[in-house]
Amino acid sequence: MNNVNTRGVLFIHSAPRSLCKHIQWMISNVLNTEIKLQWTAQPLDDKFYMTDLSWVGPVGTGAKLASAMRGWEHLRYEVTEEATLTTDAGRWLHTPDLGIFYAQMDRCGNMVVSENRIRHVLEYENEPQKMIHELKLALGKAWDDELEPFRYASDGNNLHWLHYTK
Repeated sequence: MNNVNTRGVLFIHSAPRSLCKHIQWMISNVLNTEIKLQWTAQPLDDKFYMTDLSWVGPVGTGAKLASAMRGWEHLRYEVTEEATLTTDAGRWLHTPDLGIFYAQMDRCGNMVVSENRIRHVLEYENEPQKMIHELKLALGKAWDDELEPFRYASDGNNLHWLHYTK
């Protein structure tokens, strides 16, 4: 991997209090710098906390962050990694029930569905319901549906600016 840096955002939508310090240590380890997260109560369930973090790091940092938290009990999160001149962007979603979902994103923020995935969906051209199911799976709809109430609950807590990189 080259030494190109990118930016991204980590949204932790719900984490039990007992994991908050561990998450902070893990993120510090991945980013190779000490960070201090500002945790707030998750309005949907007062047993959980939420936070977010804008980060800068080498291409691939988003995958490292998402992988380091994968499978942690009761943890809901999203990681985004912006595109660079030589790489596309990425988005990782995780819920306790569904596990992790990854989608490649183009430079405009559109999800990229691969040719092979589309060919797989087209195998069900005579089964419209199955085709719809496969398209929803390819787009991560179940993950978005599960995370949306948590996203909505955190609206207005923080403002994130998009960055322009030459």
